[in-house]
Amino acid sequence: MNIKIAPSILAADFARLGDEVRAVAEAGADRIHIDVMDGHFVPNISMGEPVIRSLRPVTKLPLEVHLMITNPDAIMDEFAAAGADTFIVHYEGNNNLHRTIQKAKQLKTKIGVAINPATPACVLDAILPEIDLVLVMTVNPGYGNQHFLSFTLDKIKKVSQMITDKKLNCEIEVDGGIIPETATQAAQAGATVFVAGTSVFKSPLGIPAAVQALLLSSH
Repeated sequence: MNIKIAPSILAADFARLGDEVRAVAEAGADRIHIDVMDGHFVPNISMGEPVIRSLRPVTKLPLEVHLMITNPDAIMDEFAAAGADTFIVHYEGNNNLHRTIQKAKQLKTKIGVAINPATPACVLDAILPEIDLVLVMTVNPGYGNQHFLSFTLDKIKKVSQMITDKKLNCEIEVDGGIIPETATQAAQAGATVFVAGTSVFKSPLGIPAAVQALLLSSH
């Protein structure tokens, strides 16, 4: 199984953001996860286009932008121009999900769809063939450093089975409360990409050891 780590810069030290992104790249991360929040779709407000633009020269890793916002279509052009490689949009609250997926394809970016803990896997059935990844939220979105919700493991298994049944090349990503123990559980359920913020950037072991611990636990 090809396991991938996507460190979430929401937990990084923003005074040293470039250095921290370089550190996770050197440690073996596969991509950089950027959480964009608008204070409407989720209660928190985070970062926007200037952060993506400033990180693009710093790393060759793909920049994966998780849009926890009410109207993703409105900012996708700007974010793609700034250097975003992948957009992840939420099933919940999207006025026309298929149109959003098509917009990402027009921008020649990858596209993923996220589902919140209370959203069943079945909502993905019609659009699975159109997307590159499914992000199963293993916490409720909006804040970092939350505890993994174990009931989401069954949903990861269902998504994995749907992808297998349809013979699709679609990644399963998990986000929320990812530490070595929960990464092992999610990997056994079928996840292959692990978003980790606090457990990487705030680890007392340091960034390289934290990334390696997640990689080893997920195999």
